Amino acid sequence: MSRNSNKLRIGSGAGWWGDRIDPARWNAERGELDFLCFETMAEATVSAAQVRKRRDPGFPGYDTWLDDRMRAVLPHCMANGTHIISNQGWIHPQAAARRVAELCAEVGWKNAKVAAITATDLSSTIAASGLSIMESGAPIASLHDTLISAEPYAGAEAIVQALDQGADIVITGRVADPSLFLAPMMHHYGWRHDDWDKLGQGSGIGHLLECGAQVTGGYFGDPGYKDVPEPWNLAFPYADVDADGTAEIGKVSGTGGCIDLRTVKEQMFYEVHDPARYVTPDVVVDFTTAQLEQTGENRVTVRGISGHPRTATLKVSVGCTEGYIGEDMFFFAGPGCLEKARLADTILRERLRMANLQADDLRIDFIGLNAVHGAASAPPSPNHVPAEIAVRIAARCATRAQAEKIGREVDGMAVCGLASTGKRVPHQDRVREVIGLWSALVPRESVHCTIEFV
Repeated sequence: MSRNSNKLRIGSGAGWWGDRIDPARWNAERGELDFLCFETMAEATVSAAQVRKRRDPGFPGYDTWLDDRMRAVLPHCMANGTHIISNQGWIHPQAAARRVAELCAEVGWKNAKVAAITATDLSSTIAASGLSIMESGAPIASLHDTLISAEPYAGAEAIVQALDQGADIVITGRVADPSLFLAPMMHHYGWRHDDWDKLGQGSGIGHLLECGAQVTGGYFGDPGYKDVPEPWNLAFPYADVDADGTAEIGKVSGTGGCIDLRTVKEQMFYEVHDPARYVTPDVVVDFTTAQLEQTGENRVTVRGISGHPRTATLKVSVGCTEGYIGEDMFFFAGPGCLEKARLADTILRERLRMANLQADDLRIDFIGLNAVHGAASAPPSPNHVPAEIAVRIAARCATRAQAEKIGREVDGMAVCGLASTGKRVPHQDRVREVIGLWSALVPRESVHCTIEFV
């Protein structure tokens, strides 16, 4: 390969669970990468995985797109000597690692060393820890009866250890997003665990890469204001990282999108509450010292991000059962559609009252009129009457039986409703269990990671 031996090239393979797969394959095939990192695990993903596990005993507990992603990149990573780091292990990293090993064998990578990293499961102990819930200040013991999971955010350290032990592929569970990208920098350059400025710079670069195409023009385009070339053909980024952490962000040639100061700045402050104090398990990142320079077409150099000593605590995502949501939708179009929607609202509320619906929350939205802005929505004017309305109804209930009443009453609108009601065939699942997510801070020493080679 024609890699620059003086730089480490790290590429993004995913920015979330449902991300596209082709850009990861392009990076693996043409990106000349040293490392390809997949980030597919958000708080919502943990919740979805816990729901799936509860309703489906056969669910293996890892990314449902793992096979597709690995089959797309493994032949190229094997041929090009590219290591893989991924948090696609979700709630069962060992099972994911075993599956990846099987997929490696399928493509002929029979000597691949696959490591699984698992952090301490705090589910059985956190309720008695005496800690508080970050969002409310209430004691975490108040969640005892509904608590089903407690997963700490691990950092880069165990990944570095696995790489130091020769791992070609590392599969993790809940690891902080930037840590997936920081780990290969620490491994390759031998950065110390207390070199805060290098760790701050490395974590900052990881933050730029973790959301995939968001730094190459994804979630950025606004026609006429922020135009993006070939937005159907977006690549995932890579970073060429020097030993001091200075990095140049780029993408493979022949792809759409753009990398410029605007896209980098937007991603730099994405999901960052305090730019001077972005807390990760490895370091507290300070973006206020960052220096950005456009160094070429679709090339931006990032330097100067600094860091401060890591905190004595780690964040834990606590999952709790919080009932069920029943949801459905139907449609009106043409003259009088808004009047029909308003009458349908009245009909449904009365029928749900007659059915003795027990709901903690009930809302009926007119999509296209008030579904996003709610009460702040501007009323329709005589000169602009909507041509179509989708009526969405949702209720949050303590039991599945109560939530199922939503779909039953919407079904009744098909022939017991108004003229020209458009109704979907009721075969889709209209009730879903809700796993609420709360946060707590636990002492760092209470969390340990284990490394298992497959």
